[in-house]
Amino acid sequence: MSYAVDFENVSTVGLESSPVADALAGLRANEARYFKNKYDHVFTVEPASDAQETVDWVHRILKEERDIVIASRPLEATAFQVENIRMAYVFYESGLSINVMYALDDGGKRAVGFKLSDGMDVPEELASRFKFARQRSRLAGTIRGSYFVIKNEY
Repeated sequence: MSYAVDFENVSTVGLESSPVADALAGLRANEARYFKNKYDHVFTVEPASDAQETVDWVHRILKEERDIVIASRPLEATAFQVENIRMAYVFYESGLSINVMYALDDGGKRAVGFKLSDGMDVPEELASRFKFARQRSRLAGTIRGSYFVIKNEY
């Protein structure tokens, strides 16, 4: 069942099994607020088991671009298009959020972003490969993030 993320009344719905569920819910709400304010898009997620195509697409990009396999279990995912950009998000039990921004125009921006919920450790599969910058969020506390540019076509 899909869930429209409310960024005014943050809820851990769908994320309860995460040891950092409150922080992950704040991170998810932070993304929802961004897309509502920038694109007037309602950020709606569904259980990862119902969004297997999205999870597989994100995992394929990680594997083929950087040989990364995420150890944590995906809890929720979403895929949508704003303007001419395909977006995909996967939220993991560890507190990790991965997003793919994939411009549909040739030469447009294409990247994978990683965000770590407040209170979680950097996943082992990412620790030696990326440096994480910190940013503050009213909804999510301290978010640590990193990214890489996608080189191939997906």
